[in-house]
Amino acid sequence: MAGVSFAPTGMAKDRAEQYQGRVTAYVIIACIVAAVGGSIFGYDIGISGGVTSMDAFLKKFFPTVYLKKMHSHENNYCKFNDQGLAAFTSSLYLAGLVATLFASPVTQTYGRRVSIICGGLSFLVGAALNAAALNFVMLLLGRIMLGVGIGFGNQAIPLYLSEMAPTHLRGGLNMMFQLATTLGIFSANMINYGTSKLDHWGWRLSLGLAAAPALLMTVGGILLPETPNSLIEQGSKEKGRKVLERIRGTHNVDAEFEDMVDASELANSVKHPFRNILEKRNRPQLVMAVCMPMFQILTGINSILFYAPVLFQSMGFKGNASLYSSALTGAVLALSTLVSIATVDKLGRRLLLIGGGIQMIICQVTVGIILGLKFGDDQELSRGYSIAVVVVICLFVVAFGWSWGPLGWTVPSEIFPLETRSAGQSITVAVNLFFTFVIAQSFLSLLCGLKFGLFLFFAGWITVMTVFVYVFLPETKGVPIEEMMLMWQRHWFWKKIISEDHEKQEAI
Repeated sequence: MAGVSFAPTGMAKDRAEQYQGRVTAYVIIACIVAAVGGSIFGYDIGISGGVTSMDAFLKKFFPTVYLKKMHSHENNYCKFNDQGLAAFTSSLYLAGLVATLFASPVTQTYGRRVSIICGGLSFLVGAALNAAALNFVMLLLGRIMLGVGIGFGNQAIPLYLSEMAPTHLRGGLNMMFQLATTLGIFSANMINYGTSKLDHWGWRLSLGLAAAPALLMTVGGILLPETPNSLIEQGSKEKGRKVLERIRGTHNVDAEFEDMVDASELANSVKHPFRNILEKRNRPQLVMAVCMPMFQILTGINSILFYAPVLFQSMGFKGNASLYSSALTGAVLALSTLVSIATVDKLGRRLLLIGGGIQMIICQVTVGIILGLKFGDDQELSRGYSIAVVVVICLFVVAFGWSWGPLGWTVPSEIFPLETRSAGQSITVAVNLFFTFVIAQSFLSLLCGLKFGLFLFFAGWITVMTVFVYVFLPETKGVPIEEMMLMWQRHWFWKKIISEDHEKQEAI
């Protein structure tokens, strides 16, 4: 029984057990090269925090922030509160949000490779503008181009990975995107440490080196084959079958190919994917496309990674605090992602998401309690409590790394039928970038206002999302990407909504 054969009503036919093929070196290499695009997202996340702490950069573009940094004696929670600097960081995510909506029709009409190449080229332009910036306008234009690159890359790459990977390895191979993101963060942290020693132009080198992962993404997009799903959707059935045979290592791909053709016929009959995605039969996927990326950001991972340097400073690491904290959290994040890659197709998505959620709740509450009791507005933590908080932070990052970090991207990328897949991924990326923008812009003010309560605020959200997964997310492990409709039809809650829509269509 394989993927999904969609009738005009959108219902699925079960053929999954007829799927054949093996894991080929071809598909693994293709997925690794495509996932390198994730390093672009990670590199920018890591590089911006380090650059904005460099004195030469602040003097040139944010002189008032520099003066505040040198002479401010505000309390522990408010010393970094500046909306202008927050806007510099968050503007990229806003640009990415807009770009991903344009990336959807490009990805659907011209293929996944074209969007990957567009994203790489945009990022190259952005890196060049930032490295050569003479004024704030050039710097802002560079950030906008970086955002365009992220919008296209994050829209196309998870789709590419989900469609190329065989069903039983789809989760692990898809997570190569998140692994590349974490490695990009770690690399950026190390580069920032080295370039911070270069007095006046270190920040230019940090920003300019973003061209390296962008070049890899662009070249990879040029050399990689298009996915068979996309080729068939574009009308190249024969070419799509040849690619499918090559990546599965067998000529016996009839069942999977038939599913792709059936899905393609329905996809091509849908003229307005964004309108179609609002129909009741697509309601489960739409809810996941909104909630999964929203919850991923509301774990508070951004706040934890930002706050780590302050905690390390209180331990006495002084000038090297940013290096130690960034290196430690970055390395822990990358290593924990490997755990998820190794286990996601054995243990399943739900177990990792729920287990990771419980661990993150405990960590956020623990940090909030310690800071509330032992870390006042102008106090320092004792060495013992500082070590305890840093250990808990690492445990939080570990939990995020093997659960919501990679799965926040993996689950939405694999659940949509072909006719709404590009639109669904655009919604996922847009929601992710929107909440990243909101948290990036408001975090400093929230920290100043809520103080230690901010960690309890995030713990509350993690509780909500853990319950949400337990109640509403079915297990997608081992379900062919073109057979997801059957999964929703069998779920205790979603089947009611889908059956109501099916009955209406039959009545019409």
